[in-house]
Amino acid sequence: MIKGNILDLITDEIYPAEINIKNGIITEVKRITGEFEGLIIPGLIDSHIHIESSMLTPSYFAQASVPYGTTAIIADPHEIGNVLGVEGIEFMHNDSKNTPLRTYFSAPSCVPATPFEFSGATLDSKIIGELLKEDYIVALGELMNFPGVIAKDSEVMAKIQKAIDIGKPIDGHAPLLSNEDLVTYVNAGISTDHECSSIEETTEKHNLGMKIMGRNGSVAKNLEDLVGGHIDFLVSDDISAETLVNEGHLDVTIRKAIKLGIDPIEAIKMVTINPAQHYSLNMGAIAVGNYADFIIIDDLKSFNVKSVYIGGVLVAENKEPLFEPSSAYLDNTIDLDFVEPSDFAIEAKGNSAIVRSIGISKDSLLTYEEEVELIIINNEIQTNIEKDVLKIAVVERYGKGKHYSKKLQKNVKGNIATAFIKGFGIKEGAIATSIAHDSHNLIVIGTNDEYMAQAVNQLIKIKGGLITVATNTIKTVKLPIAGLMAAEPAKIIYSKLEELYQLSQEIGLNKDIPFMSLSFISLLVIPELKLSDQGLFNVQKFQFVDLIKEIK
Repeated sequence: MIKGNILDLITDEIYPAEINIKNGIITEVKRITGEFEGLIIPGLIDSHIHIESSMLTPSYFAQASVPYGTTAIIADPHEIGNVLGVEGIEFMHNDSKNTPLRTYFSAPSCVPATPFEFSGATLDSKIIGELLKEDYIVALGELMNFPGVIAKDSEVMAKIQKAIDIGKPIDGHAPLLSNEDLVTYVNAGISTDHECSSIEETTEKHNLGMKIMGRNGSVAKNLEDLVGGHIDFLVSDDISAETLVNEGHLDVTIRKAIKLGIDPIEAIKMVTINPAQHYSLNMGAIAVGNYADFIIIDDLKSFNVKSVYIGGVLVAENKEPLFEPSSAYLDNTIDLDFVEPSDFAIEAKGNSAIVRSIGISKDSLLTYEEEVELIIINNEIQTNIEKDVLKIAVVERYGKGKHYSKKLQKNVKGNIATAFIKGFGIKEGAIATSIAHDSHNLIVIGTNDEYMAQAVNQLIKIKGGLITVATNTIKTVKLPIAGLMAAEPAKIIYSKLEELYQLSQEIGLNKDIPFMSLSFISLLVIPELKLSDQGLFNVQKFQFVDLIKEIK
């Protein structure tokens, strides 16, 4: 039994009440009289998140997020799904059971995300159909292959039909999609979208019946641009260990929403009753029959989380977890030969070349195409460090593709595609990571081919992680589980990242463009210009484009 002031999301009232609990379920909510400090509200639900982006296993993610009031999440495991398929998804589910956090999953709809890259696995409609039968799978994960939906691709439509037949919602991913194409996409049965970047976009999608997710992640921060439009849920999508340690989780997003002018009770509904009803979860309101998952905050304005209860049990207090995670281990898959500097050379004959360069946007996953002119020396196009035009490459990690090594005079494992990028600011050195959405091949940016080869080879040696290479120094963060995660507390991961970031800034890396930004440059379903292991890709046209536009 717990007494206090409760927020009733059914009536929008605040009143003193007695909450009676049996076997983790609320059996009675009785109005009482009396004065109490603080406010009891339902536990917070992040209805769209990729745990892997935190670099933490599910159990350690729970340890980091629960103290901030998170009592449930709906995770799309398509990151590890792209690396290890069903084996990876089962690992995430089994590991999540080691903590009190209620962790639900969606069945990844796009593994691989597109046919224009190599990934570690393929989840066809038959496999998806079997996953959707599992109780812990509550939805079909975000349908990033919106061209496949619009073209009514048979395999894409078969996955959608599996979800419809079993009665589970279908999550969307449709950045900038509009007009007839959007109508076709929504009419296929897709119910949510987390990629809106303007009020106009939310309005059009809401009017067609979509539930709008306002995203406030570690890199993509769209919430500011959506306030004033229609928002149903508040989500993180991708959140880093750094954010979890230094800021918090959904509590930060709620405070931000309130500061931006969203009514506090409406903001709370976006992370409680709204997602609970949409995904048919037995939670989201302090009501008889629901799980006894609730948090105690100081007040609606400060939204300071004091205590967290899951199933009626106190699991966190004063921002500290009251449970210890027990994480499992899973091997990764990096099957590559070492690379040579010449593998990153971009050959051309002439004096200079006009090339397509990838431009990046602050606080957004959107990129743009920018034409730049670069000089050619010894038949190779050069970077221009003064203008911040660096080389970027994606190296396929699964050994499925091959490239021709000039030094070895033979084909070796791993496709390599090299292009140019602007905005990272590196003056001398390279950074690389095995987190490269969504296929998670290796991605590297550097000022020259030697640094890039050094960074990639170091990644191969440590079997995945993050790398910064300077003139005489290398810093690494090892991510041995699928090359995506480590079974360590968030504070430990963050301390290692701090050293890595410090060296990264010493070589000139733009502090507003962290490694998470790098990891999205290979995501071929967010406009405009991206890079896969097979080449430079225009998302709007949904096709590869030439790197070189003109030789002078």
